[in-house]
Amino acid sequence: MGSLRQVVIVCGFAALAGCDGDSLESFGGPTMGSTYSIKYVRTPGVPGPDEVQRQVEGVLAEVDRQMSTYRGDSDIERFNDLPANSCQPMPESILHLVRTGERLAEASNGAFDLTVEPLLNLWGFGPQAREIKVPDAVTLEQVRQRVGHAHLRIEGQQLCKDAAVEVDFNSIAAGYAVDRIAAQLTRLGIQSYLGEVTGELKAAGRKPDGSLWRIALEEPRDDQQVAERIIGVNGFGVSTSGDYRNYFQQDGQRYSHTLDARTGAPITHPLASVTVLQPSALMADGLSTLLLILGPEQGWEYAEKHQVAAFFVMREGTGFVTRSNKAFEQLTAVKP
Repeated sequence: MGSLRQVVIVCGFAALAGCDGDSLESFGGPTMGSTYSIKYVRTPGVPGPDEVQRQVEGVLAEVDRQMSTYRGDSDIERFNDLPANSCQPMPESILHLVRTGERLAEASNGAFDLTVEPLLNLWGFGPQAREIKVPDAVTLEQVRQRVGHAHLRIEGQQLCKDAAVEVDFNSIAAGYAVDRIAAQLTRLGIQSYLGEVTGELKAAGRKPDGSLWRIALEEPRDDQQVAERIIGVNGFGVSTSGDYRNYFQQDGQRYSHTLDARTGAPITHPLASVTVLQPSALMADGLSTLLLILGPEQGWEYAEKHQVAAFFVMREGTGFVTRSNKAFEQLTAVKP
């Protein structure tokens, strides 16, 4: 399981200053193997971009140090290296994400699972992957024995495991980082901003010209970038999960990096991408992955039942068809 983020940010820069002298500041840089970007409205008393960038990158460094599966000294990778029946003290942020993953696993009947890293590696998509190929049935079944959220438990401030499971936060860590950044910007007195980390984002307030922050939802193509729809966002996290950039083909079959933990194999249904809007970028991140795994029918039923604002893009022939629910249309009814 993984979450490919392909939300394209479209911000109008025609009006950089409002009538009261407010200005639109922006900065960004590399993070989590990808990039981040911040745009905010600087009002009197709000720090300049150098100070805001320093604080934002402090948040990103902490998240990377705790949750990265691409560095051996992170908190979660040290836990992943432990054998079965081990415990390790963990910061509250990691325990919070483990609890979030447990709720999402239970809500999806096990389709979403934070412990799929061994499967990702086996199929060639993980941080320790050696070869991209379809695994044989015996090896797949062996690796599946090391997967399952039920093997994790929290004891006080410790994370414990009763099997040699490995936790992968890639499906929710970026959304969590966005929420942390949004909270930090608010503490700095910034009321209008657009924060994005590896494509996960959250926007609040309006630009100096009074318009909403505009987000373009990308058509799920692997050959070019095409905007499927542009929405205005104020006060919500936005996450798009898709299966169209990270995949391989073997014997005429397409294998996505998005895995269903119930089968241990990539998804095969025609749902190409899902965009979710939620007050929390963390939950938008997790739910977009959950719905993508469940597919066009089960995912739609889940979104309707739980009132998750969702925008679905399905493959049909050589093109795509889209579907959005009432909750999504209500949140995006205000024109950008």
